[in-house]
This record gives sequence, structure tokens and C-alpha cells, in this order.
Amino acid sequence: MLNRSLRHGLLILSTTVVASSSVAETVSLEYVGFYDRLKQVNKQNYQLVELAFSVPVTTDCTITSGSITTENETYPLTYTDQQRLFIPYDAQLKSDRGLVNIEVAGNASKCAIAMQVRARSTQQQYTQAELLALNTDMNRLLDGLQGFPMKYFRKPIDGITFEFLTADTTITIDDAQQLLNGKFTLTLDQMNHLKQISFSEKPNVVSPYVNNQ
Repeated sequence: MLNRSLRHGLLILSTTVVASSSVAETVSLEYVGFYDRLKQVNKQNYQLVELAFSVPVTTDCTITSGSITTENETYPLTYTDQQRLFIPYDAQLKSDRGLVNIEVAGNASKCAIAMQVRARSTQQQYTQAELLALNTDMNRLLDGLQGFPMKYFRKPIDGITFEFLTADTTITIDDAQQLLNGKFTLTLDQMNHLKQISFSEKPNVVSPYVNNQ
């Protein structure tokens, strides 16, 4: 089910689930929910970060096709193998009361739409200045998503998380090396005490880290 929790990266949208066959179901989501979030992003000039929508990959939630429809038009919905959805920012789709339709092989009631702040692009090496600039832009975008006055009560992020497609990745912080297992978190305190960081491969996703303890 969709969960009402921005903190945990899930976007609440109005949904309708239609059983299209015994093994596939179609989830229809109101486009306006995506548009309102994208509008917050497009109001500001975020050079380093963006907002990404995705369907977490599970056995119950494998995308088989997708579309965006209005009363008179149908458009293809682009998505990746990792099930990231590329949703256009289009005021006409909002005006036409568009629907984002996702067909999944499995039980659609167990699916969720994840909304995540990410780096626009990833690098194999970062300097301290680049990391701090990325950290700042992530905080700015998260503030914009919260809106007034809640942004003044939001806890700043605690660092940055790097995710990789392969399990074994080597990281080098200044002159020290270590082996990673798919994911690495760099805290703000660590950022403030390093000169540069590099990886044996480019991260697949770079996103905010929040320590909920």
C-alpha cells in the first residue's frame, strides 16, 4: 500500500487498482500528485540534485508496461530496469486530469511509489568541496518539498549515501582504502575531515542520509 510518509521516501497519491488478468494488475495514479512535487523542484534552480520516482523492485511489483492517459490521449511511460519512472513536468497533463498507469506482474496492493532526492549525475571521484555542495543542494530541495512552515522544523540530513550495482566496490578516502558491499554512507562529520573520496566504479545512486536514531 502507499504509505503517507515523506521521511521514508514514499509519495502519497490517489490510486485505483484494476485486475487486468490473473497475474497482472494495473495501478492508476493521479498525475496531479506527481505534478505538485515536480512544481516544487522546478520553482528553484537545483544544479546538483533532482527528484526521482520509482517502484521498488519486489516479486509482487515487477513493471510490465506503463502509460500516461487523459480523456483523449495516451502517452508512453518511460521506466528503467531498476523501475525508476520518468514523469514529465507538464501543466497540460494536470489540466487534463491525467493518470499515470502502471501494469505490474504480481499483487499491486503490495506496491509503493518511492520518491527520492538524488544527485543528478554521479562521479567516480569527489572533492570535499563537491561533497559539501551536494549536501547543501540536497538540504535545499528537501526544504522545498516540506514547504512553509514545516521546512523550519526539518532536521538537516546527516550525510550522503552511495549505492552501487555491484557488491564489491573499493573506496579510497584520501590514502585509506576499504572494500564495500553495495552501499556506503558518508557522514557530514567525515566530509568535513577529508580531502577527496574515490570509488572503483561510479555509484548508481547518490542520495541523502538521515540517521533516524
